[in-house]
Amino acid sequence: MTFISILILSFVEGLTEFLPVSSTGHLILTSHFLNLEQTDYLKAFEVIIQFGAIMAVVVLYYKKFMRLDLLFYKKLVAGSAPALVIGFLLKDKIDSLLDSTFVVAWSLIIGGIIFIVVDHFFKPHDSKNDVTLADSFKIGLIQCFALIPGVSRSGATIVGAQVLNYTKTSAAEFSFFLAVPTLTAATLYKTWKIRSIIDINTAGQLALGTCLSFVFALIAIKFFIAVVSKYGFKWFGVYRIILGIFVLMN
Repeated sequence: MTFISILILSFVEGLTEFLPVSSTGHLILTSHFLNLEQTDYLKAFEVIIQFGAIMAVVVLYYKKFMRLDLLFYKKLVAGSAPALVIGFLLKDKIDSLLDSTFVVAWSLIIGGIIFIVVDHFFKPHDSKNDVTLADSFKIGLIQCFALIPGVSRSGATIVGAQVLNYTKTSAAEFSFFLAVPTLTAATLYKTWKIRSIIDINTAGQLALGTCLSFVFALIAIKFFIAVVSKYGFKWFGVYRIILGIFVLMN
């Protein structure tokens, strides 16, 4: 891949990983418009550079991760286990959908409608802040829908948390935390799968993409929390619908 392609894909990944707009969907659409061949390496690249975004969460919330809070880590296990298990069992089916712009477009539209509805109707007066262990597992089950390209992992977890009566900020932050074990496992798995084609050139591309993703994700997380606190999630839903329609028309 060229430097420009790596830069663009890393920018898209870092910017959209924690926004409820589907980073996977955006990467599929971006690589399509860049006319990049959907090789096993490209699909792996788009997953592996997520590790940069993961590290952005760890850096920004390092106090949370460095504290020896056993309950916090139990919540992460409970929340990430469903997607890890189902994702492994359906990995071949999921891979077959990774080059389908049609699936991405409809996932964006349907997800956008759900976001607008949830943001409008789920406005409880006595919202909760600290996600419980039981609710972590429930949110993890909902996260499994994000295995469909275009659904959005953060979007699914945020909707799940809101339906369970958590504040918008708490829902967003918990989606950040769940990304760490889920995306780390995906990164390690994809790296192992393409180990035979990793050389000096591809290793350099992966390292560059990961570093750029880290920088862009730092910016995106701070932006996201500020927007969510003030405006909620509905405008992300509107964006998803517009983008989905645009893709279907082209």
